[in-house]
Amino acid sequence: MAMDKVEIHKHDIVIVGAGGAGLRAALAASKEVNTAVVSEVLPTRSHTVSAQGGVAATLSNVEPDDWLWHMYDTVKGSDYLGDQDAIEFLCRMAPEIIIELEHMGMPFSRLENGKIYQRRFGGHTKEFGKEAVCRSCAAADRTGHAMVHTLYEQCLKNGVTFYNEFFALQILTNEGHVVGVLAWDIVNGGFHLFHTKATLFATGGYTRIYRTTTNAHINTGDGLALTMRAGFPVEDLEFVQFHPTGIYGVGNLISEAVRGEGGYLVNKDGERFMKRYAPTVWDLASRDVVSRAMAEEIRHGRGCGPKGDYILLKVDHLDPELIHERLPGIWELAYVFAHVDCTKEPIPVVPTAHYSMGGIPTNLHGEVVLGSMDSPESPVPGFYAAGECACASVHGANRLGTNSLLDILVFGKVGGEKAVEFCQSLPEHVPLPENAGKEGIDEVKRLVDSTGDEKMDAIWEELRDTMEANCGVFRTEETLSKQKKILENLCERFKRVRLDDKGKVFNLDLIETLELGHMLEFSKAIVEGALARTESRGAHYRDDFPERDDKNWLKHTLAYLNEDGRIRLDYKPVRLKPLTVPTFEPKERVY
Repeated sequence: MAMDKVEIHKHDIVIVGAGGAGLRAALAASKEVNTAVVSEVLPTRSHTVSAQGGVAATLSNVEPDDWLWHMYDTVKGSDYLGDQDAIEFLCRMAPEIIIELEHMGMPFSRLENGKIYQRRFGGHTKEFGKEAVCRSCAAADRTGHAMVHTLYEQCLKNGVTFYNEFFALQILTNEGHVVGVLAWDIVNGGFHLFHTKATLFATGGYTRIYRTTTNAHINTGDGLALTMRAGFPVEDLEFVQFHPTGIYGVGNLISEAVRGEGGYLVNKDGERFMKRYAPTVWDLASRDVVSRAMAEEIRHGRGCGPKGDYILLKVDHLDPELIHERLPGIWELAYVFAHVDCTKEPIPVVPTAHYSMGGIPTNLHGEVVLGSMDSPESPVPGFYAAGECACASVHGANRLGTNSLLDILVFGKVGGEKAVEFCQSLPEHVPLPENAGKEGIDEVKRLVDSTGDEKMDAIWEELRDTMEANCGVFRTEETLSKQKKILENLCERFKRVRLDDKGKVFNLDLIETLELGHMLEFSKAIVEGALARTESRGAHYRDDFPERDDKNWLKHTLAYLNEDGRIRLDYKPVRLKPLTVPTFEPKERVY
């Protein structure tokens, strides 16, 4: 297998990832500069298409709403770990970003008066927590699918160059700048080097490290691992959200929209137990609260089924016409994967790994930043991130439903615009470093030439099982210390991994092994961060430290990868001061 040829491409901006964040960034950038997108899959197969429930925005189409109420809910939902300047920016920008998307042609569901349909969603309230509010702008229960197709069409219209089915291998740096990425052509084989003025990562989440997950097979946290290998930190990886309602046995997501439309959870006794855990909003509490409540019911013998290991989600009391109109995808998922007709019987559900609050640290402009408790944040020249791989941090310790699609739209747009400003400030590209891409090339060569005795799938299966058992909804020092040793062992075994497929064309054995190497590295950061954080906050729940500790832990975790493969932790303060003067004013629209 020839490994000495590298094809070089030159663009002003390269965006790695073609989900909602990547496409929104590409759309913003392509209006001004030469823009390319590198994606592991075709853009319309990105994980954003699986988003169901909607996008949060205070349009007040159904009832009065206010961006300040939205900000309050988001800060509270984050368990006060969210950066409040970024949260205010997100919530104030939301209505404009939705109207923009509507004018692009996104087919939102409609109210009888023709306005965008809005539904209730967990954690979203009016008047600072008084009662649930209709804030989620939805396209039935296929909102992400409609969004991706709308944005992709706009990008094609704007002439964005797409490199589909390419796998990123290495971030390239020189003279303190990020100057591009090295990637592998999955279809044909071979290395491709993308030389850029600005690089934006929109590589998505990382919960494929868990056995039960809602995430697509491509959500393996590659952007995080490449960032760590380049010497940059990742932030708050210990905060992994478990969505309350994944289909029992498979993990497929049953959207919170089901509960927003009137569905509710019951235990084996038929009791609506959420009234005991969240007496004000019941089943529409934030996801961390509902997931822990379900786990508590199961732990105390009130689960359903022969093994008592799931909870029932009832929607069979709703009008079947409503289900087929507003939740058609949910009906189909329940029928295919749970083998139930949800118009007639309840759906068996369990908490399932769903979303990653942590990621590559950025400010509210999408710029990747460096900083600590002792030094202010400073941007990395030429490096940007948006979406689930980034940490702005608007979600803090726990994300509210429908804030994820809003996140990718807002920070995809502003990240793309900020990257354009940077490109236009550079008269020419910063030169590539000597032997550019050598580390990524050497990694592929090592794997292809390996004659070890370990198989990738055996290591991956153990990683998924043990992360779920030891670093899941509930955690203790004992389980986390156990998982730390397991990861050390798995990393040693990975050094002896062998590929069966030595070819170049569509070598998925190679791609999955590369992904596994990435997952092992950032899994260590998750466990180290969780072990050090001796408190419970949002999605991070320590049975041995059940209380939130603001005195010692009101701070963000930063994890660095040392040269010896070990994780070094540092911290930085939470930005608790909102924007005192609005920094966002809607620009003149160009559609």
